[in-house]
Amino acid sequence: MTIAFWCVLLALLLPYILSVLARAGTPKAEYVRDPRAFNEALSGWHRRAHLAQLNAFEAFPAFAAAVVISHIVGTPQARLDAASVAFVVFRVLHGGFYLADKPALRSASWQAGMLCIVVLFVFAALAGVSE
Repeated sequence: MTIAFWCVLLALLLPYILSVLARAGTPKAEYVRDPRAFNEALSGWHRRAHLAQLNAFEAFPAFAAAVVISHIVGTPQARLDAASVAFVVFRVLHGGFYLADKPALRSASWQAGMLCIVVLFVFAALAGVSE
């Protein structure tokens, strides 16, 4: 499996890690009964972890599609891997900045992650042109 595909797995797991953090220190019975209501009542860093989780879920499909499409059309593996690793790094930073309540850095890391997705699609487009 390529580095880029491992990055897809890491990006898939990231929202679940943030979900665990959002519920850290809470008795399981409190959130199992009605998890959506529980999440809406969160505050402080727990709420920010929940919001980071939601954002990570939103970013995942576009990233996974970009990696798969880039792979199918023959983007050079080194480029594909580099953009994928960068995406995961920026998404981890995004989650960390969300938890630390650093909105400017959070937004910058979000934008950088989105740029990685765009770059992957550009790589795919260029790979398709070179044929």
